[in-house]
Amino acid sequence: MYEQISHSLLNDILNRIKPEFYEEDLRHFYTRLGANFYAIHSLLMKLYGERDDFEQHAQHLVEIMARQYLNRPKALKQKDLEREKDYNWFLSQKWVGMALYSNGFADDLNGVTEHLNYFSELGINLVHIMPIMRCPEGHSDGGYAVSDFREVDSRVGSLQDVQALSSEMRQRDILLALDVVLNHTSNEHEWAQRARSGDPVYQNYYYTFENRTVPDMFEQSMPEIFPQTSPGNFTWDEEMGRWVMTVFNDYQWDLNYSNPAVLIEMLDVILFWANQGADILRLDAVAFLWKKLGSTCQNEREAHLILQLLKDCCQVTAPGTLFIAEAIVAPVEVIKYFGEDAVIAKECEIAYNATYMALLWDAVATKNAKLLNQGIKSLPVKLERATWLNYIRCHDDIGFGFDDSDIVQAGYEPYKHRRFLIDYFTGQFDDSHARGVPFGENDKTGDARVSGSLASLVGLQYAIYSGDQEAIESAVKQILLLHGMILSFGGIPLLYYGDEIGTLNDDSYLDDPHKMDDSRWVHRPYINWEKAARRNESGTPEYLIFSALKRMISVHKEIDVFADFNNRELIEVDNPHLFVFGRYNLHRQGEEVLVVANFDAKPQQLNLEDVGTWARPQYGQYIDLYSGQTPEVFKDTLVIPGFGFYWLSGT
Repeated sequence: MYEQISHSLLNDILNRIKPEFYEEDLRHFYTRLGANFYAIHSLLMKLYGERDDFEQHAQHLVEIMARQYLNRPKALKQKDLEREKDYNWFLSQKWVGMALYSNGFADDLNGVTEHLNYFSELGINLVHIMPIMRCPEGHSDGGYAVSDFREVDSRVGSLQDVQALSSEMRQRDILLALDVVLNHTSNEHEWAQRARSGDPVYQNYYYTFENRTVPDMFEQSMPEIFPQTSPGNFTWDEEMGRWVMTVFNDYQWDLNYSNPAVLIEMLDVILFWANQGADILRLDAVAFLWKKLGSTCQNEREAHLILQLLKDCCQVTAPGTLFIAEAIVAPVEVIKYFGEDAVIAKECEIAYNATYMALLWDAVATKNAKLLNQGIKSLPVKLERATWLNYIRCHDDIGFGFDDSDIVQAGYEPYKHRRFLIDYFTGQFDDSHARGVPFGENDKTGDARVSGSLASLVGLQYAIYSGDQEAIESAVKQILLLHGMILSFGGIPLLYYGDEIGTLNDDSYLDDPHKMDDSRWVHRPYINWEKAARRNESGTPEYLIFSALKRMISVHKEIDVFADFNNRELIEVDNPHLFVFGRYNLHRQGEEVLVVANFDAKPQQLNLEDVGTWARPQYGQYIDLYSGQTPEVFKDTLVIPGFGFYWLSGT
């Protein structure tokens, strides 16, 4: 869009820009810059327009984009052009991901490269490697306390290892996703060290205060993220002689995005990792980017403006790179991280579907789909050119932050129901085989979350330790049921490493003084490759899970209606144990799949009159696309086995 003020400024910037930029081929860069600069200028003005040094920062921003464009490898520039033409490429059902820690999965980044065949064997073609940047050994927060944004932690490898891995993955058509921690740094980061030494420039990179007056005002409205281990939101730094905002842990200093220098530094970091070969960047803790007195300091309007600005700038330099919003917030808030537009994602193309994840776990505990159905009805419709990341487990805990009104409409009392879920998954009931561990217990509110591996939470740990073969079969069925739901819902399914072979809780973290107070380490495993080899031994839990998931993923990739174009319809049925929805092709009438899931241990019935004409066979019978079998139907009643599911198509 042409607008005189912004383009006049752009002309001034380009006239002052350094001569070396004119010695290279910048045709695509200038085309994209011209197309995006009005939006970039408008966002900069909204955030920083009152500053006297506004034009200086605007010029620095353009120079950063240009310099990183010059640094971008030719292969990645070619990939940018391909993805600009095929702009819906990431909405395809062909993508199936796995999240992992490189040291837990295979010792280091070179080990991940050596195990790329494992991903191909299972059908994984998107690998999210969690934080690999340098961080302190004792206070790392699982890699999210970064002490150098451009250096790989020596314990997992080097920058050259990242480049080799990304190159090899590109040859295999496997996407690489990496983390960028936007909200904070480690207190050992160079910026923090300079702030400690008294440098006012770098003290302004953070929120620091001489006394408790302003911090106490913030505390009145800000919740505590880790009330057990890191109460409050401010930490006194003795060396600096100032209070510093530390929302997550006392060793993680929150960055001050009201300072444009911080935003430009972090844009440079984002573009740096895009240039190392990251197809997708997971932006951590985006809900916390803007701090405002009298608020929770989450989901502020300015946080969205920052993300829009980062996205617009990335589209100029590395348009083939996608953003994931790590915003574990209420559904009405999370969809805002796609951006407020009718079609195109203006902030992040991908967001975690934490609501769906938590609702699935509710169905596991209650053995019914009442809250699951109600919660999905309340899930806002996403943008057309954006997608969900659907997952069951991840490196983090499970929180049950359902909307209270949904809980009430499902027939429960909110506080008691959440307490039931916590007790169920920590094995406090006689009929619960779950072996979860509480996390983040808040004595003031009674709230808590749950840690634990997928296998341990559905009872496989109990079953194996007790030698209960029937319980093993039940746990395996639940593992497959949950994966069947994330693979058919619409979006990018994201498996968590170890779940594909039924990895149990790892209690060894209790022996590490740096980890023992953080129960999330119980589900951050070190893969035992001898155990993983049992995926080829018929009858073992590893074989049962891996082989079934391998087939499930293969079938999923062949079903066109599983692509994510807002082509899903929830179907309400009378049986409370069932979760039923339809998937359809927007362009080919009659191409439909009916998804039916039974969250009860006993077989359940579905009256096919409840689903109308969804995927109804014209002449023959239903076929379950996953198993290839014909399901049992008696007098227009479908029978679904205990903890079973169908992907039904008419023949």
